[in-house]
Amino acid sequence: MSEFQPGILAPLPAAARYLAFDLVPGGDAARALQVIRAHCDGTGLVCGLGAHLVSALGRQIAGLQPFPDFSEAKVPVPANSYALWCWLRGEARGDLVLQARNLVGELAPDLLPVQVVDAFLYAGGRDLTGYEDGTENPVGDAALSTALLAGQGEGLDGSSFVAVQQWTHDFTAFGALSQSEQDDAFGRRRADNEELEDAPESAHVKRTAQESFAPEAFVWRRSMPWADSGAEGLVFVAFGHSHAAFEVQMRRMAGLEDGVVDALFHFSRPQTGAYFWCPPMREGKLDLRALGV
Repeated sequence: MSEFQPGILAPLPAAARYLAFDLVPGGDAARALQVIRAHCDGTGLVCGLGAHLVSALGRQIAGLQPFPDFSEAKVPVPANSYALWCWLRGEARGDLVLQARNLVGELAPDLLPVQVVDAFLYAGGRDLTGYEDGTENPVGDAALSTALLAGQGEGLDGSSFVAVQQWTHDFTAFGALSQSEQDDAFGRRRADNEELEDAPESAHVKRTAQESFAPEAFVWRRSMPWADSGAEGLVFVAFGHSHAAFEVQMRRMAGLEDGVVDALFHFSRPQTGAYFWCPPMREGKLDLRALGV
C-alpha cells in the first residue's frame, strides 16, 4: 500500500479543530497548495481538497465530485462546495488554536476560512448522546481497503475520499424520549452497545447497515463531538476509497430509497455537507503529483 495520511486511520485525538476554506476570487490555487504541503504532515494535520480547488488548477481527480443534491429528500441535507478541509489533531485545544491561526495567516492571500469547529473525544469515542460511534468500522486490512484508494497508480494510491457533515443535536427533543425510544432511534442499547434485534425500520443501524447494500457500503468513520456556546452535536467524518458508500447510506437515511427517514432526524440535523479528496503522502509530504504540483 502506498503512503497515506496516517491520521486517517489513527485513533481519535483528545482534541480537534476543523477548518473549511473557500478560494478567494483571483486566488492562486497553486501557491495555496504549496502552503498546505508545507504544513500538512498527515498526522497532526489531515487535509482534504475540494473539487473547486482542484478545478482551479485545471485538473481533475477521478471520483472527486461536488456534494450530492438531496433536495428531493424528506429532510434537509445541506450541500457545500468548500475548497479545502483541514482536520487539526492533538492533545491540547490551545495548541490547535495557535496552529490554526498560523495556517490561516499563511493561506490568507488565496484561501478564506469560512468554518471553524472545535471538537473533542468524549467517553472513549461516544457521541454526546452517550451512544458509541463507529461501532461497525472495519478492522485490519479491511480498514485499509475501505478507507484508501489502491491500484490507480502513483499520486493516487494511498489517497482517500472523505465526506464531512456538521450535525447539530436538539437535546430538548432527545431528552423528551424515553430510554427505550432513544435506543430504538439508534438501534442499540446505550448501556452495552448491543444491537437490538427488534429495532424499528427507522433505527439508524438499519438505515446504515453496511452489509445490506449491493454492493456493500463500508465507510471508515472518524467522527467527533463538537460544542460551542450555543449548540452541540457531531462532526460526522467518513473516509472511503470512493464517495459511493457514504452516498447510498445518506440517501437511505434521508428516505430517498424507501420513504423511511432515519430516526436520528427527529433530534439531529446536518448543517453542512461537503466532499474532499485527501492526497497520499510521499517522503513525509503531501504527494500532489496527480495535480501537477
